[in-house]
Amino acid sequence: MNSPAAKDAPASFYEAHKKIYPREIGGRFQRLRNLAAWALLGLYYLLPWISWDGRQSVLFDLPARKFYVFGLVFWPQDFFYLSWLLIILGLSLFFFTALAGRLWCGFACPQTVWTDVFVAIERRIEGDRNRRIKLDRGPWTGDKILRKASKHLAWALLALWTGFTFVGFFTPIQELAGKVLAFSTGPWETFWVLFYSFATWGNAGFMREQVCKYMCPYARFQSAMFDRDTLIIAYDTGRGEPRGARSRSADHRSRGLGDCVDCKACVQVCPTGIDIREGLQYECIACAACIDACDAVMDKMSYPQGLVRYTSQKALEGGGTHVVRPRMVVYGSLLALLVAGFLVSISLRTPIGLDVMRDRNALYRRLPDGSIENVYLLRILNKDTAAHRFVLTVSGLPGMEIDTGLAEHVVGPGEVYSVAARVHAPAAASGGSHEIRLEVASPDSPGLKASRDARFLGP
Repeated sequence: MNSPAAKDAPASFYEAHKKIYPREIGGRFQRLRNLAAWALLGLYYLLPWISWDGRQSVLFDLPARKFYVFGLVFWPQDFFYLSWLLIILGLSLFFFTALAGRLWCGFACPQTVWTDVFVAIERRIEGDRNRRIKLDRGPWTGDKILRKASKHLAWALLALWTGFTFVGFFTPIQELAGKVLAFSTGPWETFWVLFYSFATWGNAGFMREQVCKYMCPYARFQSAMFDRDTLIIAYDTGRGEPRGARSRSADHRSRGLGDCVDCKACVQVCPTGIDIREGLQYECIACAACIDACDAVMDKMSYPQGLVRYTSQKALEGGGTHVVRPRMVVYGSLLALLVAGFLVSISLRTPIGLDVMRDRNALYRRLPDGSIENVYLLRILNKDTAAHRFVLTVSGLPGMEIDTGLAEHVVGPGEVYSVAARVHAPAAASGGSHEIRLEVASPDSPGLKASRDARFLGP
């Protein structure tokens, strides 16, 4: 038997998707978004084509385990730099979200940037908002087929170029271009070009706001980083309500109306289709399109701007906004320290690595002359792009010497050079366990050196 609650249950847990047709809008925030899009897309598409010291400026060469970033070459041993950078990015997300909400989502998120580009292409081919709605609702005609085919062709070309560029960060892009033109790309290169192209075409062309609303976890936990002083995009209910239509010359105050003319321009320009007048919603990506739209309407009505604006909950309730507060001081201080430490560490980084391992076959060996010998396996990693000569030295005990069979060791660019080092110390100075230091240095580059501590064992 069905219960009354079961009879009243909805037929589906999910609302049917309705395509959103965002209206084109101008304004100061739209100009900032356009500037951010041009800068980010310019970096993405142009960086692989820029040469630096005779090679690609940014290249993640996975087979060779080398990561080129302009003048720097990183190796797997430098993985902690990536961890450090990820911590900085994570803390930056906390800092800017606590300061002004979802700035990342509205101005710099790849999903937002590429969606804006795809919508701009759609608008250029199919027309403005009203024409796109009419086109989609109308019957299939020759004009509709031509416009839809042209749009998808433009989308596909941009998506393929995006996928090609993505793979170009891992395979030298000029080499990859030659392979593409000759139809000789490898299976993995072909797969990733097509996969990333399909992901771009699907996410930016079809899923759009659904990625932000249903797939992105940031929308769900952003409120945990907000407080009452966080700057958010909000509608001033006290000033705007009650809303209602009126002529430009009408005295709306005498009629008991607020400044909102209920034109729904803020809804029409929203890329996620929400009504900002209903309060802060997790679907809002803080693109500020509603601010530009509302300000344009306020200008036409000769009303003050700012009915929809960046403000805080505390300011909306009549208080003041405190940008400098304990949370921001803590986030900002930690972020500044991490960034400063990262930059200092990068600037002091030397392109030479040294690993030391003891010979496990014997703790020590007594030689005929009475001295004590310990054997170590040294691995010298030359992270530079040029070969270097290296000399090994040891310190820590009086009379200690090192013998590797060669006076100097030449290590090629990117080479891991292994050498067995026999360290001798007089018997009188070598009893017990002693800490010593092994050092590798380049005679032709005084600043190019590295050292490691080790234990010297004796009877």
